[in-house]
Amino acid sequence: MDITGKLAQANGRLKAHRVGVRIEQMGEKLYLQATLPPKPGSSKPQPHQQRIALGIGAHPRGVQMAEQEARKIGALKDCGEFDWSQYLKTGETSSDLTGDWLAKFEAEVKPTVNATTWRTEYKQVFSRLPQEQLLTRELLLEAIAKVPNNTRNRKRYCTSLSRLAEFAGIELNVKPLKGNYSYTEVDPRTLPTDQQVAEWFHRIPNSRWQYVYGLLATFGLRNHEAFFLDVEPLKQGKYWIEVQSSKSCKHLVWAFYPEWVELFGLRDGQLPPGESGSHEAYGHRVTTQFSRYEVPFSPYDLRHRWAVRTLEFGLPDSHAAKQMGHSVTVHERIYHHWITAETHQRAFDVLMLRGDRPRPPEV
Repeated sequence: MDITGKLAQANGRLKAHRVGVRIEQMGEKLYLQATLPPKPGSSKPQPHQQRIALGIGAHPRGVQMAEQEARKIGALKDCGEFDWSQYLKTGETSSDLTGDWLAKFEAEVKPTVNATTWRTEYKQVFSRLPQEQLLTRELLLEAIAKVPNNTRNRKRYCTSLSRLAEFAGIELNVKPLKGNYSYTEVDPRTLPTDQQVAEWFHRIPNSRWQYVYGLLATFGLRNHEAFFLDVEPLKQGKYWIEVQSSKSCKHLVWAFYPEWVELFGLRDGQLPPGESGSHEAYGHRVTTQFSRYEVPFSPYDLRHRWAVRTLEFGLPDSHAAKQMGHSVTVHERIYHHWITAETHQRAFDVLMLRGDRPRPPEV
């Protein structure tokens, strides 16, 4: 049930009356958030932002009950009479073990995100935490420090652990720790040339992994997408395929270069055997094979190179973005800073060679 409107109205009334308590929805439950005194057993000496679990469901009547409780807590705060004993379970303190907090977090947050996001953004990170130790700011900082800086993984740890800290009422500023990781940090000068891409196809000894490599290079696919394709159009003599399962919806992709369809034997190739299950597992298989065959660039470098190649062909951004399965905004953010004078020149040459290009007026 969508109660977004009722939550906004209730929080608006609380704010207008300067109650200093806010209602939040997490999963199917409602919580209150406010600056409150430290819980019993806390090492923090001063009041700080914390949540109160009300045990109230996220429905219209629940919003009414939560608003009443918020006003009550606001009044107790104003009088300096707020007491945690009314809101903590028997024996509960701020010194719960990490495993306890993770169980609570999973119960409330997992239903609100898709299965892939939970597995990759939360479960993989949380599995590295010591379950039997107290959940503290120091423990979370130590976990983040173990991850190399300026990497996608560091950014993931900071985001996930920051949300866990907020859930547990722990102050944790991860902004200085995230580093500078971004797809825009990839240097286009480190990408393989098209000559190198073509040459490395022939250095892969396994024909089935050659086929995967050829698909990634020719169509700019994500690692796992090679295993989720409708290639029937290729078998019919076309130069496009359909990605069936992706981070985004189904989408069509065209070959850049079309000549590589024949060169790499993509009309009748066969995928490696074996079922891997999730997208992440398929992607890991591809990355592992690149390492095994000592390919000097990553599978994603083939995707990046495809994107730059479409710029050189003069393909409009909106078309390239749609074929890559992401938005035009994402496409521009990642690839526009890669456009060099050489890229502009190649696109210019292609456009000028068109037989139907506009001609200057005769005088």
